[in-house]
Amino acid sequence: MEIEAVGKAWKLDIKELEEIRRNAYDSAQIYKEKRKEFHNRRISSKSFKIGQRILLFNSKLKLFARKLRLKWLGPYTVMKIFPHGAVEVEKDSGERFKVNGQRLKPYYENAPIGLIE
Repeated sequence: MEIEAVGKAWKLDIKELEEIRRNAYDSAQIYKEKRKEFHNRRISSKSFKIGQRILLFNSKLKLFARKLRLKWLGPYTVMKIFPHGAVEVEKDSGERFKVNGQRLKPYYENAPIGLIE
């Protein structure tokens, strides 16, 4: 056996493995960026005002799916809006809690059906 030839071949194999690892890392970064862009495009921007009446999406509906069960709970009142998208809401009974702003939609009281889309 020639030790020098084996050592050179071993070093080349290590360099080749490092190159493959770098390419895989770059591919993963590109994939993550594309997924992030896709996710951000699907997020709808919703703006609420303090004192506004809103409805809350019932996320427990999936566990006990029934045909006529309501998907939206409420109405609730917006008490505080946080910069990262969370909203503090209050029930009519006075209980306050924070929810994700994407789970909310405006509540229209006494509005004609033709005006709401």
